Amino acid sequence: MPRQIIPAGSDPTAIGEISSPPFARLPDPKRLFSARAERLNVLAEGHQLGPYLCFLADLAEVQNAIQEGLPEPDMPDAEARQRARSFAMPPLDRNKLAFGAAAATLDRLVWAAASIEKPAAAADALYRLKQATPLQRDAMMRSVLADAIPMEALAEHVYVAAALQVHFARLAALLEASALVPVGDGACPACGGPPVSSIVVGWQGAHGTRFCACSLCGTLWHHVRIKCALCGSTNGIGYQEIEGGPGTVKAETCDSCGCYVKILHQHKDPALDPVADDVATLGLDLLVREGGYRRGSFNPFLIGY
Repeated sequence: MPRQIIPAGSDPTAIGEISSPPFARLPDPKRLFSARAERLNVLAEGHQLGPYLCFLADLAEVQNAIQEGLPEPDMPDAEARQRARSFAMPPLDRNKLAFGAAAATLDRLVWAAASIEKPAAAADALYRLKQATPLQRDAMMRSVLADAIPMEALAEHVYVAAALQVHFARLAALLEASALVPVGDGACPACGGPPVSSIVVGWQGAHGTRFCACSLCGTLWHHVRIKCALCGSTNGIGYQEIEGGPGTVKAETCDSCGCYVKILHQHKDPALDPVADDVATLGLDLLVREGGYRRGSFNPFLIGY
């Protein structure tokens, strides 16, 4: 599977057609996971990872379904949100998670996921998660939020991460996009999470603008093109893609930090999803790593690769 290396300066897409694109777009939890499920099902057809993509599609359907009837999540008060803004901190503090509400979401997901078709390893992991104590589940949630998932329990944490995505998407949806401010390179302005990938959008009024997509809450935040989404460097930026592909998913590599983040050209294909298409292009990850670059983004459904 040959790769094509593209110099940064040869990217033909416009950097953006407006001078002041919106800084952030908040997730719509009622649509986020159902759209992702649709995309995963499409990607699964004839794909080498078809069974896994189908499993993730079913899990995304569960993420969507369990929202019905969940109580409204507890938001930080107005004073705390203003203080976070003043200090350029995300208003949703991952270190101060109210585990009660998140645990209720996880409990609902665990029971709902029992009905979907899954590989034997995933079924075993779900059984172990059902048997886990509240303290053990809290520890798993902390591991996901710290992006430090233990290798010996990867499968269990897929479910935990899926539940936390629901919880934080519902929290982020209640924020004011206009009140969000940059909090640092490679960090979501809503929850502080790392990007799963970045997308170049085709929205009216923002065509060609690049946004990073949060791996946890699904918030999108503006990040200029030909600039590392992780360290902010503009030096040594390059692009790699699988030769002969549609040219809609590329890896943006950075020689300064030695990492890469995928960039999805959603303006060319509106169906592209930051999480689903990241998983489906695992082959690109394998190729880019041959060049010595490390994956700098985080996707809980690609842990271990």
